[in-house]
Amino acid sequence: MGLEFTTALWCVLVAAILPLLTVYPAKFDRKLDNRDPRARHAGQTGFRRRAYAAHLNAYEAFPLFAAAVIVAGLTGADRATVDALAVAYVVLRLLFTAAYYANLSLVRSGLFAVSTAVSVAIFTSALWS
Repeated sequence: MGLEFTTALWCVLVAAILPLLTVYPAKFDRKLDNRDPRARHAGQTGFRRRAYAAHLNAYEAFPLFAAAVIVAGLTGADRATVDALAVAYVVLRLLFTAAYYANLSLVRSGLFAVSTAVSVAIFTSALWS
C-alpha cells in the first residue's frame, strides 16, 4: 500500500514554502544584518514590516492546515472535497499575503478568518463529506 500524492498534499507543500516567499520583501533591506536579522525586522516599518508579519503569520497558520489535510486523509474524507478546499486555502493565503502587503487590514482579517474556517472544514470533512 503506497501513499498517493493528492492535490491536497501538494497544497501542503505549497503552504509550507509560502512563508519563505512572503519574507523576501522584508529581506531586501540594505540595512539588514544577516547575523541578527530578527533585531532588524523588529525595527522595520511600513511594507517591509508587513511582509515580515505576513511571513510569521504564514508559519502560524500552517500547522492547522497541514494537520487538517493529514486527518482528512486518515479518516477517509472525500478526496475531491479535500482537494478543492486545500486549493481554496492556498488561494486564500495568497490573497491574505497580498492584503497584508497592501495594508488592507480588514480584508486581511477576513481572509485569515475564512482560511482558518477552510482548515477546520478540511479537518472535519470526513464527518460531512
